Amino acid sequence: MSYNRKNKILEIIQQNEVETQQQLVELLSQAGFKATQATVSRDIRDLNLIKTGSGMGRNHYALPPKTENKISDRFKKILKETIRSVRSAENLIVVQTLSGCASAAAEALDSASTEEIVGTIAGDNTILVIVDSKDHVEAIVKKIREIIE
Repeated sequence: MSYNRKNKILEIIQQNEVETQQQLVELLSQAGFKATQATVSRDIRDLNLIKTGSGMGRNHYALPPKTENKISDRFKKILKETIRSVRSAENLIVVQTLSGCASAAAEALDSASTEEIVGTIAGDNTILVIVDSKDHVEAIVKKIREIIE
């Protein structure tokens, strides 16, 4: 599934300074994912990855800086196709996803740069969304449900 591969790409670029698409293809292969350079190129575009400079004059792939409060259409699609349920307790929201899709869905939630969301923690199929106050939980749950319905 492309979401598992995209999830792995996010993990790889957060742990490594990946400079080329070919290097990303090789790292994916080492992680057990077969992908061509063309597939990786599409995934990079879908994930809105950018090239950014490191301290040594080299460029590597990274997530774009969070500048707006709107979830992109690509991230909405990820949420819509992967989320199975949304529940809340106090200032926490638990989001259940398809197996292997939680990191990609968490990144989609994080991309919204919603001030009320303090952060997310993703496992394989579960995301813990930490909200700054239980007063804001209902509005965040409503937004997520509107996207996935």
